[in-house]
Amino acid sequence: MNAELPPVTVPQADPGAAYRALKEPIDAAVARVLESGWYILGRECAAFEEAFARWQGAGRAIGVANGTDALALILRGLGIGAGHAVATVSHTAVATVAAIEMVGATPILIDIDPATYTMDPDELEAVLRAPPAGLPPIRAVIPVHLYGQPAAIEAIVALADRHGAAVIEDCAQCHGATADNRKAGTFGRAAAFSLYPTKNLGALGDGGVIATDDTALAERIAALRQYGWKERYVSDLPGVNARLDEIQAAILTVKLARLDAANARRAEIAARYDAALAGTGFAPPARRPGTTHVFHQYVIRCADRATAQAHFRARGIGTNVHYPVPVHAQPAYRDRVPLGPARCRKTERAAAEVLSLPMFPELADAQVEQVCAALRALN
Repeated sequence: MNAELPPVTVPQADPGAAYRALKEPIDAAVARVLESGWYILGRECAAFEEAFARWQGAGRAIGVANGTDALALILRGLGIGAGHAVATVSHTAVATVAAIEMVGATPILIDIDPATYTMDPDELEAVLRAPPAGLPPIRAVIPVHLYGQPAAIEAIVALADRHGAAVIEDCAQCHGATADNRKAGTFGRAAAFSLYPTKNLGALGDGGVIATDDTALAERIAALRQYGWKERYVSDLPGVNARLDEIQAAILTVKLARLDAANARRAEIAARYDAALAGTGFAPPARRPGTTHVFHQYVIRCADRATAQAHFRARGIGTNVHYPVPVHAQPAYRDRVPLGPARCRKTERAAAEVLSLPMFPELADAQVEQVCAALRALN
């Protein structure tokens, strides 16, 4: 009989830890909302939008229900839908592709740079220059800034501009990351942020936010998120219900004030993991030159991932896989979503090898050392 594995003492993620670390101000914020009697699109949402726009360096922020709606609302705001194609990647949370299909557009999936797991600009250029036969016009490109690292955003924007496509940045995993001393999410027409509980900036429920410098687009999106209303109960546009509630907005304002410090703690943990990997034969995550990585995830590559996971589990350490099945290989999308000429082969290899280690700011130093000891023992 196999011996029982030890309990997990270092979880891969723990959104409850973020609440416990800020329990007093979060509880006060929630109580304030409950006492106010106003629970949807009120003062708390407006305050969070103003604070987020200021922190992001954007002209406007619009709070929405979740990150998927954030992407879909930007597409709707730009008039992109049926009869249009949108280029993105297959190595992403399925929400990216789901949002494209929500508005009736056709996704085309581009392969990745295997070092950074983000969109390969060379393949994007090939697709923009010579789209697959039968593909509708490519009206937008959605690069995903993955695991906390920006994509090659300047090259992507230059290519998209040359071919008349709007760039929408998927910033679900890179709150605070920078490229060329600018925050990710400030390069394209607009940026979509998920505020899911495990994100660098996470709600205690669902939430999302859109950032843009385009005033007209911001006004359109703000109407679209609430039935297309500009005047209450009168729809000027065919909109949806995708509102951020007041409780989540109040919680997010509390957490936003600590986000830079939380990202600094992630970077500190990542540096310790890097040092522990030295001499093991396993490489730390690549950093794109000229960027700041905010380590939403700390991801290593393992040719034998199952053995590596068992190695960590035997030492009480939780791991996860982001993401085990590329979007194009999932049953809902297989054999029907167009792919770029590389057929996402690098994406498929990455999906078979990536492994996410524990990464959240509330990890205690002793827990970090427990992971480092396990890393040093890898072979």
